[in-house]
This record gives sequence, structure tokens and C-alpha cells, in this order.
Amino acid sequence: MSATGYFWDRSSALARAGGQALLAACALGAAWPASPALAASPVAGSALPLHECRIEHPLKLTSIAARCGTLAVPLDPSTPSGMSLSLAVAVVPALDRRAHQAPLFVLAGGPGQAASDLYASTAGAFARIHRTHDLVLLDQRGTGGSARLDCSFPDDWLESEALLPELQVATRECLARLGPRVRFFTSSVAVQDLERVRRALGYDAIDLYASSYGTRMAELYARRFPHSLHAMILDGVTYPEQVIGPDTPFDGERALARVLARCAASSDCAAAFPHLALELEALRARYGSERTRLMIADPVSAAPTPVDFGNSLLSASIRLLSYNASGASLLPMLVHEAAAGRLAPLAAQTLLMAHEIRAQLAVGMQNSVICSEDVPFFGALDRARLAATYQGTEQIDALGVICDLWPRGPVDADLHAPLRSEAPALLLSGEADPVTPPADAEQLAHELAHSRHLVLGGEGHGQIGTACVPVLMARFLDHPDPAALDASCLDTHRPPPFFVSPVGPAP
Repeated sequence: MSATGYFWDRSSALARAGGQALLAACALGAAWPASPALAASPVAGSALPLHECRIEHPLKLTSIAARCGTLAVPLDPSTPSGMSLSLAVAVVPALDRRAHQAPLFVLAGGPGQAASDLYASTAGAFARIHRTHDLVLLDQRGTGGSARLDCSFPDDWLESEALLPELQVATRECLARLGPRVRFFTSSVAVQDLERVRRALGYDAIDLYASSYGTRMAELYARRFPHSLHAMILDGVTYPEQVIGPDTPFDGERALARVLARCAASSDCAAAFPHLALELEALRARYGSERTRLMIADPVSAAPTPVDFGNSLLSASIRLLSYNASGASLLPMLVHEAAAGRLAPLAAQTLLMAHEIRAQLAVGMQNSVICSEDVPFFGALDRARLAATYQGTEQIDALGVICDLWPRGPVDADLHAPLRSEAPALLLSGEADPVTPPADAEQLAHELAHSRHLVLGGEGHGQIGTACVPVLMARFLDHPDPAALDASCLDTHRPPPFFVSPVGPAP
């Protein structure tokens, strides 16, 4: 849905509070709308001309010098002489032009985030790597400048009885505009784009930094093109056998429990909110059936905005705030305020986070991925157990509505098979990650011949800008020996302290 992203990434400054998106479904025989990113022209040759350009921060805070170009690739790889689309590619050359390190390709999360947006928001975390490595930003097909697939879906905090019919209408409208081409935006197709760009730029083996959903792309690349892969960093790890969706509510519950336990173990947080668990339980009980109409200032436009605070908005609030430690540091205070009847701060924070995520996620592309690669593999669902979580069954139900309509695209038969890879890999997890918990990375680690898994205490989803992680990533890529990497700098890491008042943490 509009605010969502199954594997959204905290590394984006815009996405300090991640989100869970609800996605899309089936082939309508609609006319194929014209798109400036599509052309019935031959696929580009073996070279990719680049020109001087600047990559702008999504909030227009800064811009970064780069060299940009476009590469025409087949819309449908099985018919290379047919329609093509243009991929947006940017290269940020290594500062040391004499360096001969492998280039680092950045793979973004979501699904639906563009690599250029991810990098522009987190460039500082790549500064050490940038000294000796070219950085390559390929906006995956369907995102950013690569034929972005946008849809306008209703907000995911609408109550379920209103949500599902609106979702069905919005999905049909989106498909009528985008046409049947949406089926060619799956991971199995996009991974071929990645290899085409590598060849067009003339690189030999490459390194990968992959965030969240991007780790699926990295694993698929390791499977399809093992001789083109030098090393990879996987941040917020999903493993190949994983099906996105059914486990998310349970992972969210575990992450929330860790946040509450960390507050109880903190003398300042426990003193400020001694009954936090009971207050949250009371909120969930009250707004399981009730709704309260609020009038709040829109956090972006400041315009007065009516909001119905109910179970869906409360669920979205908890989900977004628990996505990372920065959001979690606000959660106890905002829950305490809401329990006292002051709902506006929690609602306003949720609207702000949702707006930031919505600006970066191409929801149509996300639908093409999830509806082809995950929903068909759901199997039997324990709806009673799902209903007992704070997220409930709403997202699963919404996926059912959307994916009944969204066309399914090409999916490799072994997409969900175990991966066997010899490439050195550094895996990064947050202890309290609500969508890709450390257990997911451990599952993948058993399938990799040379890997190291680092878990950051108290952290959530995405570690790229956390503590000394940028230093560790640079060291690993310069000398990709997972066992030899000295990660002792993480020993003193602590997550952000909890806010005990709107002013901030205790002195």
C-alpha cells in the first residue's frame, strides 16, 4: 500500500522508520500505455557512454558528482528484438584513480527503492569504500530512473472493511495505466540487467552491497553469475528459501518484545514508563474496536488533516517505529502519551514516516516482485496465530486482493532453492530487526562457504550507517577474508537511548 515496503531500509535518511508495504496482482487485457522509458529500438551494444551528472539527495539536502548514462535492455529477455526499456546507471569513480579494487554495485531494498536514492541518502557511509572502489548505482527496473512503476494506493491504516474494496479499485486503475508490461519487473529478469550493466561498463568481477530486499538480488546474482562476483556485503538479510509475508507479523512481535525488554532494562526508561507493556496492551484492546477522529497538522504541509486513529493506525505506528533503534527510542514515550489520551504525537509521527517511505518506493515494482515470487508460495496460513499479533492478517488479506489481479512474471525455478556460493560474504543484522531477524542471516550463512555474520545489539533493520560498520565494510572489501576481519570496534556499541520526554533522553 502507499506507505509500505516489505524490506525497507533504515539506511536511508528518509526511511528512519521503515515500513511494510502491501502489494499487487493479475493480467488485465488493458491497452499498453506509452512510456518515455520504453522504446521499440535495438538493445544497446557492449559500451555504456557516460556523461557528467549529479545525484541529488531525495530531500534535496545535497548532491554528489557522478557519471551517468542509460543502457537499453530488452523488456522481455526472451524476445530481445522486441520492446526495450532504459536503465538509469550512475558511476561515482574511485577517488584514487590508480586503484584497481573491484567496483561496488549498490542494490537497494523495498522492493521498490532506487539505488540512486539509497546512495544519495547514505553516501557518507560509503566514503571509505569510495577512496579505492568505483561505486555503481543501477536503478533496478521499475524504480527511480529505470521505468519506475508507480501506483497510488490507499493508506494502510484505513480500517480493513474500507481498505480491501479500495485496494481492488486502486489495483485495477494502476494496471490499466501501466499495462501488461509489469510482469517483466521480477528479480529473475532484473538480475540479467545487472550482468548486462557490468559487461557494458567493462568491469571484471564486482563487489555487491545489498540492503534488505536487495539481498535477494545479490543471492540471485551469486547463483546466476558466480564468476562475475568478487565479494558481497548483505545488510538485513533474507535467505533464498524465504517467502516474504507470512512470517513478518511474528518477526514484528519478537522485535517489539525486544524493544519493551530493553526499555525495562534501562533505568531511565523504566522509571519514566514503569507500566509501558500494560499501556500498550490497553491501547491495543481499546482500539481493536474503537476509533477516534483526530485533527492534526500534516507533518509535511502543516495543513489541518483529519485522521481516524484505530487499530490499523496503531499497528502501523508500532511497525514503523520498531523498524530501527532510532524509531524505537521514541516508541515508549509516544505509546505512553497515547495511553494518556494524547494520540496526536503518535499519529503525526506515523504520517511523517509513511510520507518519507512513500516518496521513495515504487509500489508497482514491489507488486511485480511479491506477487510473482512470494504470494504463490504462501501455502497454508495459520490465520488464528496471525490474528493474535499486533499486525494481524490485514497485510496478508491485502496481498490476496492485489495479487489476485496483478500479472505474474518470470521467476527462476530455483529462486527459493538453497544457495551454494564460494564468494566471501559479510552479513549484517540488527538484534531487534522486525523483518529480517538475525536467524534469517544464520540460515543463509550455513549455505555460504566463506561468510561472517555480525549482529548489532539493540539495532533494527539496516546497519550501514551504524557505529563502525562503514569502516568494517571498507576493510572487508579491501581484504575479503571474513574470518580475518577484526570487528572488535563493535564491542562498545550501544543503541540510541530512549526518549523519556519530548526533549530527549535523560541527562
